[in-house]
Amino acid sequence: MTDTSASPSRLDRFFITQPDSVDLDNKYTEAALERHKREGLELAVYARWIAMGLTGVLLVFLNPHWEVLWYHFILLLICANGWLIRRAGRVGQSRTELLLIFLDLLIMTLAMIVPNPFSDDVRPLAMQYRFDNFQYFFIILAAGTMAYSWRTVVAIGSWTAGIWTLGWIIAWWVATPIPGISERVAEALQGYPDVAELLDPNSFMVHQRIQQVVVFVMVAVTLGISMRRLNRLLLSNAGLERERANLSRYFSPNVVEALSHNDEPLKQVRKENVAVLFIDIVGFTRFAAGRDPYEVIEALRGFHARMETEVFRHHGTLDKYLGDGLMATFGTPVPTPLDASNALACARSMVDVIERWNLDRRRTGEPEVRVGIGVHFGPVVLGDIGANRLEFAVIGDAVNVAAKLEAMTRDLSARIVISDAVHKQARRENPASQQDMQGFVRKSNQAIRGVEAPMDVWAY
Repeated sequence: MTDTSASPSRLDRFFITQPDSVDLDNKYTEAALERHKREGLELAVYARWIAMGLTGVLLVFLNPHWEVLWYHFILLLICANGWLIRRAGRVGQSRTELLLIFLDLLIMTLAMIVPNPFSDDVRPLAMQYRFDNFQYFFIILAAGTMAYSWRTVVAIGSWTAGIWTLGWIIAWWVATPIPGISERVAEALQGYPDVAELLDPNSFMVHQRIQQVVVFVMVAVTLGISMRRLNRLLLSNAGLERERANLSRYFSPNVVEALSHNDEPLKQVRKENVAVLFIDIVGFTRFAAGRDPYEVIEALRGFHARMETEVFRHHGTLDKYLGDGLMATFGTPVPTPLDASNALACARSMVDVIERWNLDRRRTGEPEVRVGIGVHFGPVVLGDIGANRLEFAVIGDAVNVAAKLEAMTRDLSARIVISDAVHKQARRENPASQQDMQGFVRKSNQAIRGVEAPMDVWAY
């Protein structure tokens, strides 16, 4: 909540408005923590208003006289100050917020110490401390915890202790005791000095005042430590949110959910049978020639966004973007019983999406986009590669064959070419996948560049 363009003072760094000094992984984590703190500040102000309203009702019950309006006026001042704190926190004025919280505590202290000016009741100033009004400071302290800042809580505790102590010392110094009453009480209760002090209207009960501030400071410090631990938990939660967001860029939602509940599933190098899909734009070089680069980039973004959606919708994993195309896998990082079926259905859906996109492009006078898709099912090796920066890799002949099948779509004038292995596996997985094979034509003994033996393929 502090303006980061200015260099904060040492006082600001110690007290309430600065984010806690922690090692933030990145701006995402910092922004998440700031969002939580802003929400906490809003809750703290709303809690203050509710608490002051309930306190106003309680005061009427405890003192059903017109003089209670003085205390209602004090409560209104505290509510108004809460609104100012909310405004100051929103615009990031840390010094202003610091001053307003100090003003909060000062208003409450004066209201509890200074006699009610509208009351005709004449009593020694020390009697103001007999009503146990100090407990209302705990309301402000509790509301301060909602701002998720341990500095806020510790500041309220230390400032309250200082202001309250200074207040009763000044009151003791300037108070005019009722003459003779202390002596009479002591005489009447001779032998019972503790009882005499308790019943003496002139006594400020110093030990009780000290006990109040010490207990309050201990509670504030305890809550401050709890708030610091909560900040750590917020940072950890923000980091998990960031990791899930990063995973969602590559994996479908169900896979992200599985990964988030599994310890280091990507680091185990293993061999699996998966489906691999390649797609790219046919004639992209010709498409991009002579066009504005921004127009080309926008077209690629539209293409990638549509294809990525279909990959995730069919429970696939986006392995990588390849310029004007992409590679997707089905069965990574966790294999499923329908990997080949999902890959086949995804390829069909991609063609349908491209056709609908081309309808819109024709309406706007844009050239159509043609794609080639290759799908193969076979064994691959899965695992992390790299040293400092790791990348989840899918390596094996199945990847090479799928890429070759995608290139083969030009030779066969087809939009999709799948291997016979995909066809057989999809039928084993799901007999209903035969519907996705409608429109495919079997091409036997096809020579594929980079593959030793001829293969049976299916062209759509």
